[in-house]
Amino acid sequence: MHVYKLLKDWLEVWALIIPISVLLFKPKQPFVHRPIIIYLFLALVFNTAANIIWKTSYLYELPKWLESNNYIYNLHAVVRFYLFAWFFTLIDRKTYPIVKKLIPLLFTLFLIINFIWAEDFFFFDKLSNRLHAVEAGLLLIYSLMFYWSKLQFEHISITKSEGFWVVTGLAIFVLTSFPIYLYYELSLRENIEIAIDLWQVQKVAFLLFCIFIAKAFYDMDSKQRHAIITNS
Repeated sequence: MHVYKLLKDWLEVWALIIPISVLLFKPKQPFVHRPIIIYLFLALVFNTAANIIWKTSYLYELPKWLESNNYIYNLHAVVRFYLFAWFFTLIDRKTYPIVKKLIPLLFTLFLIINFIWAEDFFFFDKLSNRLHAVEAGLLLIYSLMFYWSKLQFEHISITKSEGFWVVTGLAIFVLTSFPIYLYYELSLRENIEIAIDLWQVQKVAFLLFCIFIAKAFYDMDSKQRHAIITNS
């Protein structure tokens, strides 16, 4: 039981080790995976720091800025959005170029307006559900544009398209997270047990996200090796 709780509590950390481990054994990845690789290592830092703050805040009297990890989750969401926006631009420069340039600008405008007039980015008492919901919604739009462009303009199986596994993992994660972020604050007020369960569902979606990224890394390296053998 203790091991299960430990794994559950630290899932957002060890889940990232899965794709990072694949990357260490299969380092020859295309440039299009650069944003994903950067994201994984930054996410590992963010999630480790968030968990350490969460665990130690109950045991020790910490400085004010270490009493909550909400701002780390906020920073994580912002970094994830911009890195995946970069990824979607790299994966397909031809389709929806104006929309792909417009979405990051709208997100930046949202950040400026929201955190100057509506919320405090470093607010300790609650997570910025608005930020996370907007981030998840916009990344879902990117994912849907990817699927639509592949179905419309490519004649090969969509599962063989470059980026399919990363986008599918991301789509599962943001599609699961979006309604959770919308109702998480309400559930905290009404029934904290429901809020805890919702967060566990989000963690499982994050685990699937990491597994799909690991598969993308593994398949891409295998494809490159196959191409080398075929051309030799």
